[in-house]
Formats: sequence, structure tokens, C-alpha cells
Amino acid sequence: MDSAEQETDKKGMPLWKFLALLAAFAWVLRSFIVAPFMIPSGSMMPTMLVGDYLFVSKWPYGYSKWSFPLQIPSFEGRILESMPERGDIVVFQSPDASKEIVVKRVIGLPGDEIEMRSGHVVLNGTPLPKERMRDFGLQISQNSPCNVAAGARPFIEPDGEGGEICRYPAYRETLPSGRSYTVLDQVDGYADALGPYTVPAGHLFMLGDNRDASGDSRFSISDGGVGYLPMENVIGRAEMNFWSTDGSASYFLPWTWFTALRGSRVGVTY
Repeated sequence: MDSAEQETDKKGMPLWKFLALLAAFAWVLRSFIVAPFMIPSGSMMPTMLVGDYLFVSKWPYGYSKWSFPLQIPSFEGRILESMPERGDIVVFQSPDASKEIVVKRVIGLPGDEIEMRSGHVVLNGTPLPKERMRDFGLQISQNSPCNVAAGARPFIEPDGEGGEICRYPAYRETLPSGRSYTVLDQVDGYADALGPYTVPAGHLFMLGDNRDASGDSRFSISDGGVGYLPMENVIGRAEMNFWSTDGSASYFLPWTWFTALRGSRVGVTY
């Protein structure tokens, strides 16, 4: 080996090449395997809270243009498509003009008939069991104020440590598969008696777990909902929280990142 070759070996990989490989790896990771997502609203309470940061797996349902950063490559339809299961929590691109990223729970698959009847979800003619549970207690913070539905009375109590807890009526809803989850339902409103809806081919029927505060498939896009969700808009499946903050942290004060951490939320799986 001559001196020129020895000098190249000592220098190693050029910085530009390392950065290019790192960017390519990040693109592949985010596009095909997993991506981060932050919960921006309370529509999925009590399952998810504002300030939860979670991993979204990309492979379970296949890929569309919305799977890729900046929609590059852009193409119509979906490849390697696999249908979600009822009860899956899915992150998707909103079909309205906002193009926001949204998260809801899959309740209806293509061909299903869904109806809201007296606050119960009726799936293909059978009401889903809905069992009253102990109230859900939410620690009030900047990310979790005590927001209640119109017509509901806030129920706030001290937590014994100088803070306050907001309580919401909670129910256990169970799908025909036996899969169950907790939903909030505070008032009997017009959204508790809607439908029936028949889910078209290639679409999903989505609901938020916070039934009085969710713009979902019960409502058309013009009414602030998402309507029937095209499978093409699905980004991935919610998997696990890797961080959760109560909103009191400052970007410029690193120690507050940890004082604001909701440690009990880290590691929560879906």
C-alpha cells in the first residue's frame, strides 16, 4: 500500500458521504419502519393525552404516498395493503384541505353498517356492550385543562398534593372480537344518535375515544369530521409512547423537560 492509500484510510469516510448516508437511513426508517407522532388534541382521551409522543409503525397496513416525507415518491393508491383490525388506533392524513395528521380508532371496515343509538355504537345491527366504569381522573396541567362538553358540568377535586384532578364519566366498550377499550361520554347530544352509515369499499369508519370531543367519521368533512376515511390516507398504527409532557417545560430550560415528564405514560402501548 503506497502513502496516498494510507492517507485515504486515515481520513476515513468524507463528511458529506456520512451525512448523505445518515439522511438516507433516516428517510428509510421514517418511511418504511417507524415514525414519531405527538398527540395534539384531546379527542382520544383517556387512551391518549395531549403531549404524548408515540411511535407509529409504518408496515402493518402497507404504504401510500402519505407514508413518505413530503410525499416523495408520490403515487396513487396503496401497495402491500393490509386492512386494519377493528379497535386499532390509526394515524392518518386528514382527507380535508388542512392535510393535518390525525389519530382515531378503527370501528368499521368496508361493508360494515354503523349507527349511533343512545350513545351506543351499533355495529352491523348489534349494539356494542358499554359498561360504566369508575370516572377517569385527569391531572390538570397546561396540556390537560379540564375541558368538558357543552352542557356538562366540570367536576374538579384537589389531588392532595397542591394540584387538581378533572373527572370524566368513563365506559368500557367491547368489540365483537372481545377487544375492549375505555371511552368518555359526558352528555347525551345529537352525536349520540346518528346514522346508519354503510362503510364504502376501500374506506374505514373512525371514532375518537372522547366521544363528545371528536371530529370523526360521524361527521362529514364540511361538518368538521373526516367522513369515511380512504385507506390511501392511512399512515400507520400507533404502537407505544416514548415520552409524555404536561406542557410546563421550556425548550430553553432543559431541566424542565424532566420536571414536566409524565413518567407513568412512558411505555404505554396501544
